[in-house]
Parts: sequence; structure tokens; C-alpha cells
Amino acid sequence: MESVDQLIIPGLPDDLALRCLARLSHGHHGLLETVSKRWRDLIRSSEYAHYKAREGWCGNWLFALTEQSNNQWIAYDPDADRWHPLPKFSGDYADWHHSGFSCVCIYNRLLVIGGSYAPQDSSLPHQKPLITDYVLQFDPFKKEWKRMESMRTPRSHFACSVIGGKVYVAGGRNLSSTRGLALAEVYDPLIDKWEELPPMPNPQMDCLGLSYKGKLHVLSDQVGLSDMNASQVFNLSEKTWCIVEDIWPFSRAMQFSVQVMGGDRVYTVVDWGESLIKTRDSEKGEWYNIGAIPSVILHNHTRALEAFGYGFAALQEELYILGGKVLKWEEAGTGRFDIVRLGLVRVCNPLVRPLKWKEARPMCGRACGSILGCTSLEEEYSV
Repeated sequence: MESVDQLIIPGLPDDLALRCLARLSHGHHGLLETVSKRWRDLIRSSEYAHYKAREGWCGNWLFALTEQSNNQWIAYDPDADRWHPLPKFSGDYADWHHSGFSCVCIYNRLLVIGGSYAPQDSSLPHQKPLITDYVLQFDPFKKEWKRMESMRTPRSHFACSVIGGKVYVAGGRNLSSTRGLALAEVYDPLIDKWEELPPMPNPQMDCLGLSYKGKLHVLSDQVGLSDMNASQVFNLSEKTWCIVEDIWPFSRAMQFSVQVMGGDRVYTVVDWGESLIKTRDSEKGEWYNIGAIPSVILHNHTRALEAFGYGFAALQEELYILGGKVLKWEEAGTGRFDIVRLGLVRVCNPLVRPLKWKEARPMCGRACGSILGCTSLEEEYSV
């Protein structure tokens, strides 16, 4: 007979105790591991991971990678209001600077796709960056990374979006197509396989992918250039492309992003002068402002400062502004300034007007400054 000392929670059968602990979200795991060695071993066990995966209890995650984190992703748990680091991927080029990648979440997994790796070693100034076709997957249940099947075409700064349970990528650039790629492909995570799609009518580099009304929109960030103000749209059922007049406002001054909430509510940030949140009236096809992102107030500095280089994400019906940088000008008016990297996190519900911003817990560890990538994973709750 099992003694009380061996029980996970004294007074409860182990199967019920396991269920109780498995319902706690990932942000609480660090605290749970400090309770006892038995709890620590359980939280880190394959039994615990398999139980949560079987029940679909992944929790809600906000993933981010910053310029200062040396390729170590961090994750935020809104239920626990806590950030924690993910284990680092230990494969090829793990210590090289990674940029120009895309990150999406699908079937309770985080995918980090493609991008450019550049050595951070100053002794290799002439080493060219490597543009990769890699696909890395993070499993939130096992809390581990693994390589998946590579894309057919290496690419960075490309369009990427999840539609209908598959990942679509298009455009971008690599060392052999520096003026842009027209190639497109689709990934099925259930069978770990990429398939080529018809190429776009025009090559596109430095672009964004957006899932809107069941179609893939490939948008250029070359704002203000008349020949770049059109979007290329892929019809999934017909497997055809068309070109439409650009309807999406963006700024080149930041890592531009669009968030689609509730299927058809579209939000973006336009930072011409001040950072404004805009949404689109789907019936009229017009954009309007819903509010501004608050300025940053630093300790011992009197001027309100505008941030740049921040991340923009959506999770659980809320919009998040992550990190970024500000220019802290000297009060004496000499024209000198310091670059201050931010770890702050600001949150609002875009349906509540005027916008009411609140601060969540700041990012953890060395994570601060420009956001290289961010995306969210939401648990699907059964009724």
C-alpha cells in the first residue's frame, strides 16, 4: 500500500492529484517545482507532458524573441502573469544571430521558420549570413525543440500565415534571389510535409502574410512606393493568385504586424509621428483610429518618449505591445541621446473605448529591446 509520504498530494489519489496539477498553466511550473522533489520530478516527467497533451491542456502562451536574448525565446503566461525562458535550441547555428524568420502557432505547437543566421563573433566580419530553409518546432507539453522537414526554398523576410490548419509561405529573399522570390509553398504539420504552390505573379521581398477571410494576402512593407502598393492574394480552393489594390496601412519604422481577432476584426499599428492602433471596417473598407499607444516615461527623465522596434501581438481578446527601444535625450539640449532598451509589456482590450492600457509583468532575464519575433498560442476550451 502506498504511504502518505509517497502521495503526490496527501489525502488525494494520485490520479486525481495529477489531474489537479496538470490543470495549472505553464507559468506556475517554476513555483510548483520548488514544493518538493516529488513535484519537481513529476512536472518534468513524460507522464505529466503526455497527460496534458492527451487532455489538450497546453495553456495560453505569448512567445517572444528579443535582440538581447542570444536566441533564447521567452514565454508569457497571462493566467500566472509570469514570463519564463524556453530551453535553447542546440542545433546548427544556435549561437548565430537569427533574424528575418517567421513564427506561427498551429496545433498547439510553435514553429520558427526560415530566416537568416549571421555570426555574432566579431572575428568573422566577412562571413556572409546563411539564409535557411530550417523549420524548428517547440512542443509546449514536452518543453523541447526539434527540427521538422525543411522548406523547399530557403528564404528570409517572407510572408507566412496559418490558414485552415496549414502554414503558407511566399516571397522573401535569399542569396540567389536578392530582388525577391515569387515562389510559394504550404506545410501540413500533421504529416510534416511541404508542397509547392503556384508562384506569385510578381516577386516580393520584405513582405508580410495575412490570413483574411480564408485567403492568403501577401503585403509589401515598401510604404510609399507606388509600384509596391498592391497586395497579392492567393485563393486556396482555386490555387490561383490575383493582384488587388493595397488596403493595409503600414509603417516602415517598425516590425510591422497585423492581428486578426475573432475571425474578422483586424488591428494594426501605424507610427507616423505617434503610434496609433487602427482597425478596419470590413463593410466600408475604411480604416479608423481607436487610440494611441502610450508614451514611455523613464525614471529621472521628464520627457515622454515614443518607443520603436516593439512587438505587436494578440492573445485572449487583448492586444500586447512588447519591448522596443526609446531615445533618451540629454536634458541639457546638447543633441546627445542614449538608446534605452525596454522590457515593459503593455496590454489593452481593443473593444473597450477609450483604450485602457495596463502594464503586465516585464519580460524576464536579458530579454529587452527590439522584438525579432512574437506570436501567441491559445488553448481551445471545450464547452
